[in-house]
This record gives sequence, structure tokens and C-alpha cells, in this order.
Amino acid sequence: MEKDLFEKPAINTHMPLAARLRPQTLDEYIGQRHLLGQGKPLRDVIDKGQLHSMVFWGPPGVGKTSLAKLLAHLIDAHFVTLSAVMAGVKDIREAVSQAEFHLQSGRRTLLFIDEVHRFNKSQQDAFLPYVENGTVTFIGATTENPSFELNNALLSRCRVYVLRALAEDDIKALLKQALADKEKGLGQQALVCDADVLSLLAKAANGDARRALNLLEIVSDLAVDQKITYESAVDVIGGDVRRFDKGGDIFYEQISALHKAVRGSSPDAALYWCMRMLDAGCDPLYVARRVVRMAIEDIGNADPRALQVSLNAWETQERLGSPEGELAIVQAVMYLASAPKSNAVYNAFNSAKADIQQLPDYDVPVHLRNAPTQLMKSLDYGAEYRYAHNEPEAYAAGENYFPEEIADKHYYYPVERGLELKIKEKLIYLKELDRQSSVQRYSVSPKEDKPTS
Repeated sequence: MEKDLFEKPAINTHMPLAARLRPQTLDEYIGQRHLLGQGKPLRDVIDKGQLHSMVFWGPPGVGKTSLAKLLAHLIDAHFVTLSAVMAGVKDIREAVSQAEFHLQSGRRTLLFIDEVHRFNKSQQDAFLPYVENGTVTFIGATTENPSFELNNALLSRCRVYVLRALAEDDIKALLKQALADKEKGLGQQALVCDADVLSLLAKAANGDARRALNLLEIVSDLAVDQKITYESAVDVIGGDVRRFDKGGDIFYEQISALHKAVRGSSPDAALYWCMRMLDAGCDPLYVARRVVRMAIEDIGNADPRALQVSLNAWETQERLGSPEGELAIVQAVMYLASAPKSNAVYNAFNSAKADIQQLPDYDVPVHLRNAPTQLMKSLDYGAEYRYAHNEPEAYAAGENYFPEEIADKHYYYPVERGLELKIKEKLIYLKELDRQSSVQRYSVSPKEDKPTS
């Protein structure tokens, strides 16, 4: 668990290439210039030597562990690393015990916990007091949103730094470094790797340095006469898996992007995000279910066909599977993105739901109650109900269908797009009939200073 970061380690040629090439200095560290460039927030902390507890949040393979080790080296701190997958409270106590020992000689301890989001509340609470009193400087690494995965008490004592997926140029620089390094990399093999092969590997890495180096190591074993061929790189990459974590941040980020592209009437972007999810292995039925929600939430009565198209796509996926089902889902996504938009039904739903939860349980007005028995008839249940089909234009103008206490409630506000434009015109017309009925009912006779019946 304990390492002396200042003693140059012997190179283990059996270690994976990605492990051998961990940066030993800040100059060797590739990427994250938004944090480590001159004048940037984390660089200022390093230059001043005022390291505080922090959380590194970012996708796999972007250098979270390497950066933590470098920070410990730069401030001459004792470095303790734990994996939240394997460690328990006992390991945390042992790490704290080490930190207290080193603190007696004036040396700080940096406690690094990888995949900290896997620690439960009690495990996080176990080291919280030692973060608070300065026994350890804590650095946590996570691929998940810290807002949801870390205790508020711990999060309030840390600064969160967002690490980004490496740019393609950064990945290519890393691959060139690996090919040239004769001590830790593949330099002794004198491999030839053309620019198009490097670009192919960099694209396939998808911002993940570890993945890039793993791919390079595999294709280097397939080199012909010390040349890494494009064909061998294609073969290796063909079995690679794209970055997609069902239930994780990337999963929800992509479905959010899909939903927003549909809402924003961008069929091309909607198609892109839909295909990203399907290509990465997302369950098509999950996508289909979310598409149905999009039809209801963002299109509604502006184009009621959107809901039916979405349900048909869902059914096609269930009946036929891939690829016909996926094609139907894509068709639905593009239809929804191109359809007129309205969230009037969704807003009405939420508004009515809020009233139901907050207002008293008002009685049903007597005229709206059914009267299947003589007793109910004697109590005038339904006595003044006006059967709409017997009224002019099949509309009982001026009738109230709400409880009397909230007779003037209004939830549904159709927009002036798609079919809802016609719906809005119809409702405005009916409201005018209500107004005319009210005027007639409460008009005052010249001879009588009271409403006429």
C-alpha cells in the first residue's frame, strides 16, 4: 500500500504498457490543460504547494490516478492508495494510522481512493474526521457524478476537478511517446507506425489513454518486419468496445442529449445520439420507452400521431428484434424531432397533479353525481345535469365540471403549433359560448333589479 515515490522504480517489462508509462513528472503528464496550464486552478494550487482535499471526476483512462501520484510527489507527501472496490473500514483505519505516524515527523499524507463512488456512507464517514482535522489530504477518483455518489459532508470539504477525455492529438502524442521510449515503452523494438495507423488507434481510444496504450501494445505484437500495419490495427479495433456504462453518467448524458435533440427539432443530432446508444449496446427497448415519453412530453397534442408512431416502434422491436426494430425506433426518433412541439399536456399534467396533492379532497358537485338508486334521486343527484348531446353544438355552455371551490381552474394551454392550434381555436370558441351564457343568465331586466332565471 505504501510507496516511496522518490525512489526510481525498476522497470517490470511484464507490466502492461499503460502501467509502465505512467508519468513521473508534470511535464510528462498529457492532457487536462484546462486544469494544469499556467494560471489554471489546479496548477496554481500545485505552484503554491497548498494542496487541499479534492475529487477527480472524469471518464476512465484520463489520468486521475497518475495525477494523484504526481501531486504527492510534488509536495513530498507520503502516498497511500486504496481501491474502494477492495478496501473496507479496516483498511481505512490502517491508512489513517500510517498518516498519524508520518505526521509526527512533519510529513503529510495523501490518501488516494480510487473509484470512491463505490464506498458506502459508513465507509465515507470512517475517514471524514481525518480529512477534517488534516491528518490526511484526501483525493478521490470517480467516474460518477460526485453530487449523487458522495456524502454531502465529504463533498463540502473537497474541491471537485472535472477531468476531460483526452483529445485525439493528445492520444497521438502519447502513442508516439510510447513508441519512442526505449526504457519504459516500445522504443527498443524500433517499430514503424504510419500516421494513418496512429490516427486510427487514437480515434478508437475514444479519449481513453489506457485503452490507446493497450491497443498499441496488442498491435505491436502483430507487427510484420517491425511495421505496424493498418490491417492489423483494424482487426484489433474491430473487437473493441465503445465507452458506454449502463446506469452511469455517460448513459444518462447520452439519453439526455437524445431527448434534447428531439425537443430542439434536430433530427440529425437525434439520429446521431440514438445510434451512439444503440451502437454501444444500450437495450433498444429502453430507448423505445424513452421515445414514448418524448412523444408525450414534448409533442403531445401538437401531433398525436407521434405517440402512435413511438408505440409502433416499441412493438416492432419486441416482435422483430434487431435490426428491423432498431430501424423502427430510429424512424420514430426522426419523426418526433421533425414534428411540431408542445409541452402543454405535460405542463397540464404536472399542474393538476400538484393541485391534487396540495388541495383538499373536494366533493363531487351534486349535478355531476350518478343516481342509480331512488334514494340518490331523492337527494337530487344528477338533477341539474345537462346532457351535452342534447345541447346546441353538443356543448352545455356555462356548465361547471369542477368542484365549486375551484370552478375557475385552468390547466391546459394549447400552443399555436400543429394540431394544438386548432384545439386552441376550438377552446377559445367554447369559452366565448360560456361567456355569452353567463351574460344571458345574469343579465338584469329593466323592470327588475335581479338576475333573470
